[in-house]
Amino acid sequence: QVRLVESGGGLVQAGGSLRLSCAASGSVFSISAMGWYRQAPGKERELVARISSGGSTNYEDSAKGRFTISRDNPKNTVYLQMTGLKPEDTGVYYCKLTSRTLTVYWGQGTQVTVSS
Repeated sequence: QVRLVESGGGLVQAGGSLRLSCAASGSVFSISAMGWYRQAPGKERELVARISSGGSTNYEDSAKGRFTISRDNPKNTVYLQMTGLKPEDTGVYYCKLTSRTLTVYWGQGTQVTVSS
């Protein structure tokens, strides 16, 4: 069983920065793909960034150049460094783990609010 716990959300002014963390329990983290998703009010959950077990990264267009996803396998943790935050980045950010058997786990989410 895998448990994901996100932290690091909060209220920040436009142009500010936040670093989100997602700590995973269990032994599959290092061989799993990880992703950060955002769900804005009234909208569907959408991919922000993902990182493969080998460290390859992909970003949603609006996150490119502003957000950086990284992972620390010995700590079973994935990070999302967010800079140049905009009001449209507001939402609940969820961490997702996809195992090699394609089993998916989600965290409980952390709220990010960017004020203008």
